[in-house]
Amino acid sequence: MNQLIDLLPIVVFVAVFFASDIYYATGALMLAVTLQVGILLALRRPLSRELKLTFWASILFGALTLLFRNELFIQWKPTIVNWLLAGSLVGSHFIGKRNLLQQLLGKQLSLVDEVWVRLNFGWACGFFLAGVLNLLVAYNFSMEFWVSYKLFGGFALTLLYVIITMVYLARKGFLDEDHTATAPVDEGRP
Repeated sequence: MNQLIDLLPIVVFVAVFFASDIYYATGALMLAVTLQVGILLALRRPLSRELKLTFWASILFGALTLLFRNELFIQWKPTIVNWLLAGSLVGSHFIGKRNLLQQLLGKQLSLVDEVWVRLNFGWACGFFLAGVLNLLVAYNFSMEFWVSYKLFGGFALTLLYVIITMVYLARKGFLDEDHTATAPVDEGRP
């Protein structure tokens, strides 16, 4: 159910855009992300940091888009969100005892610190590149293409990051059932 709730704002944004224009779609996005947060709060589910960031970015950049009637604000929103996520991952390496990715996935995966650092910086690079790619699409393609990219491109990039992460972990033997957090890292293993 969380996955459906997470997809709601972007699906609403795309549907309203193709039925109307970017300004109505922006308003619909703002309403949908507010509804998303409201549903989670009503269900007494915690709001993730990413959702809080997305909510406030959608409200801020959406309001700027509508106030100034300039679609560049809403087109910059995914880049700002991705870059803030990348910055959070990098910053978490230097603040606290565990990086952000390890805090999020540490109960599901038992990895040595060196691997957590690689994954953390790998995902930070991925978020940074996603932000750059969003700007390349926004400035070099039509609004229709950008909106479609926003729906399918973001999902595809996330899926690609997950696949790369899983391949890396599998090749290094970190997905084996008998792997423990104290196992040494063998960089020479294929």
